[in-house]
Amino acid sequence: MRIGGQGVVYQINYLEQHKSIVASILEFLHDVSEVFLLDRSHSSHPPVSVSPPILQSARPGRFHLFQEADGDPSLMGARWQVAILVVGSPFFVSAQQGPQPPAATSKSADAAQTQKTKLETVRTTVTVLGAPDPISLGESARSVVVMDTQEHSLAFDNVEDYLRTDSSIQISQRGAGGYPADLSIRGTSFEQTLVLLDGFRVNDPETAHNNLDLPVPLDTMSNIEVLHGAGSTLYGADALGGVADFLTARPAASSLWVSGGAGSFGENQQSFVGNYVRRNWSEQIAGHRDFSSGFMYDRDYRNENASAESWVNSPLGTTDILLGGSDTPFGANNFYGNYPSWERTKGWFASIHQGLGTATDAGFAYRRHTDNYVLFRDDPAIYANNHIDGSWQAILRRKTVWSGADGLYYGLDFDGDSIHSNNLGQHARNWGSGYVDLDLRSWKRATLSAGARQEIISGGYDVFSPEAAAAFSILPALKARVSAGYGFRLPTYTDLYYSDPTTVGNSHLKPESAWSYEGGFDWYPRSSLAASVTGFYSPQKNFIDYVRTSPTALWHATNLNGFSFAGTEASLSWQVNRSQQVNLSWTWLDGAQSVLNGLQSEYLFNYPVNNAVFNWYANVGRWVMVNTRVEAQQRFQQTAYPVWDVSVVHEQGRIQPFLQMTNLSNTGYDEILGVPMPGRAFLGGVKIWVFGPR
Repeated sequence: MRIGGQGVVYQINYLEQHKSIVASILEFLHDVSEVFLLDRSHSSHPPVSVSPPILQSARPGRFHLFQEADGDPSLMGARWQVAILVVGSPFFVSAQQGPQPPAATSKSADAAQTQKTKLETVRTTVTVLGAPDPISLGESARSVVVMDTQEHSLAFDNVEDYLRTDSSIQISQRGAGGYPADLSIRGTSFEQTLVLLDGFRVNDPETAHNNLDLPVPLDTMSNIEVLHGAGSTLYGADALGGVADFLTARPAASSLWVSGGAGSFGENQQSFVGNYVRRNWSEQIAGHRDFSSGFMYDRDYRNENASAESWVNSPLGTTDILLGGSDTPFGANNFYGNYPSWERTKGWFASIHQGLGTATDAGFAYRRHTDNYVLFRDDPAIYANNHIDGSWQAILRRKTVWSGADGLYYGLDFDGDSIHSNNLGQHARNWGSGYVDLDLRSWKRATLSAGARQEIISGGYDVFSPEAAAAFSILPALKARVSAGYGFRLPTYTDLYYSDPTTVGNSHLKPESAWSYEGGFDWYPRSSLAASVTGFYSPQKNFIDYVRTSPTALWHATNLNGFSFAGTEASLSWQVNRSQQVNLSWTWLDGAQSVLNGLQSEYLFNYPVNNAVFNWYANVGRWVMVNTRVEAQQRFQQTAYPVWDVSVVHEQGRIQPFLQMTNLSNTGYDEILGVPMPGRAFLGGVKIWVFGPR
């Protein structure tokens, strides 16, 4: 037994045949905050922390308990070891090996104690992205960033705020708050990033402008995980530049909280999350509304989304059912030309995930999305587009693990999408794929993974996507890694069939593809410090862009060849002390330009050649946490500009006020050429815990 600053750790030894009994006992402990595997005798890697629910079945898009036996894991009498941390509040303790920082002992250190010592768990933070099974970042051979959306949640207003903390992510937004945004990674186009929700695809088949139109509130998410580089081997189409997975989490205890706020430009917002937890069943219901009259004419918005998620334990495994929806009308002044336009998008999402024992996993998801665009807001009859699209995905995945840490992972994916549009017409397509991945992690100082996916697409296309990655521990605190992978993207229906007075699609477009090569080093000199540097190169084939010969000509969708990206990304995370944390990241990009041969491009060169992000978290006294972010960005052939955001929040007690201040530098800038972003703005409010743990 080990006693820490916030709880007590117990070690339990039990036999395999008693696993169900142990799981039943642990289900009663609703205040369990973390589960750690203590015995990893078959691996040199440090223990891995796993979030509740306890002993849930392994499945993509979820944390699960890593279990390893004291002997042959095939023996029914194999003995297992688990540790549980019983605490009075939902904070975790690091699972990293090595000495832990001393617990604060005075009342003046209460605020410091409640802060998650994030840096101390960088190496053992679990990621479900970039590998077929959840692993720690210390084991990963890929460049992956994990953003904890439950930590300091009152300091962030939307998912874009979290994504902006990674310098390799480019957010191109047409306004603050509830406005839609484009997401790209390492300079690739916004259409070359795959967006997942709990492991299911949510990319919009009409246009990738709608990929971040997520059907669930931010408050339901536990993590945002971002893979840099190609990921089509494990995740399929659209994963050329990277993958972003938005993960919800099963609640650990019954609770209810509500929040509200108001601020600049007529903004007001309301949110709530209610959790109900029983022994074998949990339910979460959440809603969010964000409204603004706009910082300029025809830039108002109303963003609403709500979700309900249920988890049920049974002898078969854990069943996870998610229902979500969104409604976002907004003024679109100058979005697609010099017009006072208006647009409204709606989304519906339903998914079911079913664990089938400990080795097999199945799931199905359906997404429906509508997009209503009016060229002249006050006279819709002049020109309007109405699009209705739907997409579905069915998955079946299985793993065979041996020698404690080595495994073979394989599965089948089936996908389809369709559209009904007054502009794009009526179309549908289907595709299916199978993949296999071999992971070798039992070696003392190295890991190796290799896999491939074969995709068969209606219309006569087939794509083969291989990938290989390796990591080697040069020193106990220094890891080298290298990877190579292939990604591809299917053209959207807008790419293929769109037509208006200025733009014409191309029904003969080929799928675009790219290889992604990278190599880098991760350094963990001590528990409070972590650094990483990565070099990458990605040659593109059949890159899809809109080009024209002169300013008076039409934009035409076309495939381009001979284009590539190269660059470097670096990051540093430092836990200065128990009350301060500093994160730095910087990304440099270079793109070959000769591919255009005098043509004008609409999207190709809208990437940042330099992007630096500084984040600082600090507790000021016992009651206040301050978060500041400074980003300095220079886009291709544009002037560099800084943006400074600050949040001040009170994170203790049942009443938690907050103040978010954006663009304090009052910088005039745009992230999409010709669409200005708002100046200095303030949003203040309060979060109230009605009942349950805080």
